[in-house]
Amino acid sequence: MSTFVGFGFGAIQGGLFLSEAYSSNSFNRLVVSEIDQQTVEQVRAGEGTYFCNVAEADGVRVEKIEGLEIYNPLVPTDRMELIQAISEAQEMCTALPSFKLYDAGEDSVAKIICEGLKIKMESPELPSAVIYAAENDSRAASRLRKACINYLPGLSKERVVFSETVIAKMCSVVTDVNRIDEENLAPIVDGFSKAFLVEAFNQILIEEKQPHGFIRGLKKFHTKEDLDPFAISKFLGHNAIHALLGYLAKQQGIAYMHEAGKQKDLMEMVRSAFINEAGAGLCKEFSRVGDPLFSEVGFCDYVDDALLRMVNPYLRDPVDRVTRDPVRKLGWEDRLIGSMKLACRAGVEPKILAKGAALALQCACVENKWDSPKIGLDEIWRDISETEQNDIRGLILGSC
Repeated sequence: MSTFVGFGFGAIQGGLFLSEAYSSNSFNRLVVSEIDQQTVEQVRAGEGTYFCNVAEADGVRVEKIEGLEIYNPLVPTDRMELIQAISEAQEMCTALPSFKLYDAGEDSVAKIICEGLKIKMESPELPSAVIYAAENDSRAASRLRKACINYLPGLSKERVVFSETVIAKMCSVVTDVNRIDEENLAPIVDGFSKAFLVEAFNQILIEEKQPHGFIRGLKKFHTKEDLDPFAISKFLGHNAIHALLGYLAKQQGIAYMHEAGKQKDLMEMVRSAFINEAGAGLCKEFSRVGDPLFSEVGFCDYVDDALLRMVNPYLRDPVDRVTRDPVRKLGWEDRLIGSMKLACRAGVEPKILAKGAALALQCACVENKWDSPKIGLDEIWRDISETEQNDIRGLILGSC
C-alpha cells in the first residue's frame, strides 16, 4: 500500500485521479493540496468524504470517495504535513488551472513538491515516484520538471519521473446552486455550493517511462512510447471539433450541447468535418505511427465515440462555455486554425472548419468591438506574416 498526492482539488483531480486512486485500492493514503480554505474546511467537516457525479449514457450516478486528507500549503502546519506526504508518495498528480502556476513564487507548487522530494532524495528507503502533469498542455510535465530543477538541481531522473498525460475525459465543476438542485446533483460535500460533474469515459494516456522497479497503483492508464501524436490528435481533432460544434450551435440559438445532438443535419456536417478535414490531416500526419487510431476505420470509430460523448444530455454542457474565449481559440497555433492548417497540408480544403472559425471570429469582433472580420484577424494574428496567413485567412473571410 502507498500514498497518492494531488495538487489542486478541481474536477480533473477530484473526478478522475483521486477517484481512480480510491477505487484502485492501491493506496492507503489519499492526500490533496488546495489553497481555497473554504473548500479545505468543508472537506474536513465531512471527515474526508466527498462526492462526484458521473454522467453515464442513461443517467447520473454518484461516486463516494472516503478518507481524503486535504491540506492548504499556505498554512504552515498544513504545509509540513503536505511535504511529508510528498516525500512518502509513489504517485502524484498536478491538475491546476494552468501550467503557469507551477512556479508562482515562494508558495508555488514546484517549490512545495521539491521540499518533499528533497527528503525523498536524502532517504534511500523512501519510494521512487511518478508525477503526472494533467494540465491542458502537451509539454506540462517538461515544464514542471524544469521548474522543479530550479529549486532542486540534483533531482534524480532515476528516482522521480515526470509524466506527460493526454486526458480526454470531460470534467466540470458546477457552481450554479439552482442547477445543482434542479438536476439533483450531489454537492462535493454536503451543504457545499459546488458539484463535480464528469463523464464516465476514463481513458488517460501516459508516457511509458517510469522508475526502475516501479509498480503503478493507478490502473486506468494506457501507455504510449510517444504521446505527441495523441496529444495533437486530441487538440486538433476532439477539441477543434468540440469548438466547431459549439459555434455552429450558437449560430442556431442552441443553448446546450446535447440539444445540438438532436439536430441531424448539424451533426452530419460536424462529423464530416471531423473525418474529412481534421481527420484527413491527422491520419496523413501520423500514419507512420502505426496506431489503429490513425487508420480509416480506427479514426471513424474514434469520431463516432467522441461526438456521442460531446452531446451527452446528462453533462448538460452550455454552448456558451464551449464557445468562450474565441480569440484564444483562433490563435495561429490553437485548435481551429491548427486543424485547418493540417488539413491544407494534406491537400484538403477545410470548408466546414473555416465556417466554424468565421463564426468564432464574429464572436471575437463583438466582444472586442472590432469593426470587421478583417480587422479582427489583423489583431489576432498581428505577429503572423501576410504570406503565412494567406490561404487560411482567405478561407475564413470567405466564410464570413
